[in-house]
Amino acid sequence: MTALRQSVIAKLERVPEDKLDTIIQFINRLVSEDEKKNKTWNLEQFIMPPTERGQNAEAYVRELRDNDRI
Repeated sequence: MTALRQSVIAKLERVPEDKLDTIIQFINRLVSEDEKKNKTWNLEQFIMPPTERGQNAEAYVRELRDNDRI
């Protein structure tokens, strides 16, 4: 254990129990902020595979327009 950790633990042992909840909330906020910064998004998961309709969008729209005039 590092000297810094030992120092922090010694100080935490002197904190009254009714104040520990506030300290725990603060620590949780610090940890979650750190995790948010390190989180990377895989944008590939949001891309849909190409479909036949998507590849021929102009022809599909033209077909819809032509069939609308029946």
